[in-house]
This record gives sequence, C-alpha cells and structure tokens, in this order.
Amino acid sequence: MEKRMPLSSLGWRQRLYIVVFHSDTPAGKAFDAVLLSVILASLLVVMLDSVVDIHRQYGAVLWALEWFFTVIFLAEYLVRIYCHPKPARYIFSFYGLIDLFSVLPAFIALLLSGTQYLIAIRVIRMLRVFRILKMTHYLAQANFLAVALRSSQQKIVVFFISVCSLIVVFGTLMYVIEGPENGFTSIPISVYWAVVTLTTVGFGDIVPHTALGKALASLVMIMGYSIIAVPTGIFTAELANSIRPEAMQHRCPQCGKGSHEPGAVFCCCCGTPLFRKLEPQD
Repeated sequence: MEKRMPLSSLGWRQRLYIVVFHSDTPAGKAFDAVLLSVILASLLVVMLDSVVDIHRQYGAVLWALEWFFTVIFLAEYLVRIYCHPKPARYIFSFYGLIDLFSVLPAFIALLLSGTQYLIAIRVIRMLRVFRILKMTHYLAQANFLAVALRSSQQKIVVFFISVCSLIVVFGTLMYVIEGPENGFTSIPISVYWAVVTLTTVGFGDIVPHTALGKALASLVMIMGYSIIAVPTGIFTAELANSIRPEAMQHRCPQCGKGSHEPGAVFCCCCGTPLFRKLEPQD
C-alpha cells in the first residue's frame, strides 16, 4: 500500500486539502465532527424559526444565528474550492452542489421571503457521516434493493394496471347505484371514492347510503386488504432472489431478468430458455 506523506512535509494548501477532504487523520476527523455539529445546529435553528410563537419572541436571534451559520458554510465552501487540486471537479460534484445549495437559500431569501426555509437542504450534508464513520461499504447493500425493484417492475406494472381497472369499475358501479343525490355526483368523484376505500384510507367525505351501495363498499374494503399485500409479496420474493449466491442467478438473454429459481431452465417472465442447448455429440 502506498503510504501517505506526513503533513509536516507538505505545503499549506496540500495540508488543508487533507484536513478538509479526508477523514483518516486526527485533524480531518475533528474537522468533520465539528462540521456535522454545525450542520445539526443550523437545522435546529431553521426548525425552531418555523414555529410561530418562537419566531415571534426570538426571531431576531434566530435570524442572526442563521446568518452566522451561513457565513461559516460559505467560508467552508470557498476553502474547499481553494485547496482542491481541481476546483471545477469539486464544484460540479455531488457534494460540491449540495454545499452550494446549502448556502444559496439565505441569499435568495433577501429577494424572496419564505425561501429561507430551503436552508433545510443542509440535512443532505449529513451524508458525510457515511464517509466519516467508514460506512460507505454499507451503501453497496442498496444494490440488492435496486435489483429487486428492477426484477419486479413488470409484475408490479401489470398489478397496477389491474388495480386501476378495478377502481374504474367500482367507481362506475357506485355512481350508478348511489347517484348524485347521495354525493356521487360524477364518475370521477366515484372513482376517487373507490381509490380511498380500496386503499383502506377512508376519509369519510363520501359514503354510500343505500343497502346495495354499502354491500359494494364492503366488498371493496375486503379486497383492499388483500390487494395491498400483493406488491409487497412480489418485491419480497424478488429481494430474496437477489440476495442468493451468484450460482443461483441466471440472467435471461431475452428480457434481462437476473434472478430465477436455482433449478430454473426457462425465464419466469418471458419463457425464454436460460441456457443454450447442448449440441449432440457423436
């Protein structure tokens, strides 16, 4: 492994770069710890300022604190640009844009009132904690979720289309059964009722009054409980497949699905053979 040169043998700008952009030195860890503490403090100030009573009593103090933190973040942003070997690379990087957007709302608020609360975007800067605590390798586990989502995409789309069709049917039936006199003034309103009922939300702003309408509503409610579990089951099954060993992952050459049962010969989505047929030998 290549050993890093001691800080004492580097120039001022290089030493500043290591402290600001790296967390594997005592000075770098201390800098990042202080930075995260300041970010948390600034978020707390923004949240307190949004409370009417607190803003009325301590608005001036909170305003001064917001600008104090803004000046600190602006100075930090400029220091990062100064000490980075390739400033443009940092400016247009993910963290560089987040650092910039955490400062801009304070200045935009001078022209447009209310935009100062966009400072809450500073919470995204807390992602630096993954780098500080050496937790970056945990983010790789998110790949399993992405694979499961891609694998279940077709099934979920078919399920969503089926549910939309049921919603339109139930909404239309309820419009015919109840009618405008009971609050179902149009098919779109009735479809809205079907969505609220099927998802078991139940606002109660529109309710059936006839016996037949209540019976249909009961059927929709019962179906809602069973329907909600379907996409969860699809995603869970694909997630279980995605975390299996690579030996169990056979990618379909036709649709690209990458997870199948260990003994699968054909794709479970499109039916394409997963393996080439062996040529007969003499």
